[in-house]
Amino acid sequence: MKFRLDRLLTKLVSTLSRKQAKDAIRGGRVRVDGVVVTDPERKTDPETETISLDGRELTYAKFRYFLLNKPAGVLSATRDKKKKTVLDLIPGIDHERYFPVGRLDLDTEGLLLITNDGALAHDLLSPKKHVEKEYYAVCRGIVTEEMLAPLTKGVDLGDFVTAPAAFRIAEKEGCDTGIFLTITEGKFHQVKRMIAHIGSEVLFLRRVRMGGLTIPEGLAPGEYTELSAETLTRLLYAK
Repeated sequence: MKFRLDRLLTKLVSTLSRKQAKDAIRGGRVRVDGVVVTDPERKTDPETETISLDGRELTYAKFRYFLLNKPAGVLSATRDKKKKTVLDLIPGIDHERYFPVGRLDLDTEGLLLITNDGALAHDLLSPKKHVEKEYYAVCRGIVTEEMLAPLTKGVDLGDFVTAPAAFRIAEKEGCDTGIFLTITEGKFHQVKRMIAHIGSEVLFLRRVRMGGLTIPEGLAPGEYTELSAETLTRLLYAK
């Protein structure tokens, strides 16, 4: 498939905006098969032609994967007229082709994958695949193992019955309780509804793990890192 060179450059270098890509091309910094190209509209096929920027060869991947440490107050959506979305945090990303894998509530933080790979997204979200999603939640008041025990067998939330979950109580948060809760689904407000079902309330929520994938140390809220398909697969399905 052929792309305009400026658009292709933003796909190959996620930190480049379209304007920056055009400036780089017009400035003679981009070569196609070793030849300097200065026309941003030049049609280029990344699967048959070699593209380089400032002498560095760029690698084309049909699918790309970004691990974002989502901050609170940002929507898990591709576009919104009023609020910032998770895609707005990745400069130059194509809002028409990329999407978050599942949703984290507006006030929820933590691990979120953004990709253009629909098949992978389906696998991660399908309860049949049993991909674990682990959350750290601060729950109002004292929450005991006896209160949480029903979650390990599944509970009826009215519109669906949850799959068995796992938990461990982490620490006291003042007068409240921190817990880690692991589920294999991802229904709307599921963790908050499960905690409400046992008679408490979620005051703070962060997703900390998906399969074997965790937030890299030092990756602050609002920051992201790009993963190769091989690395992502190895980490996600690690046993």
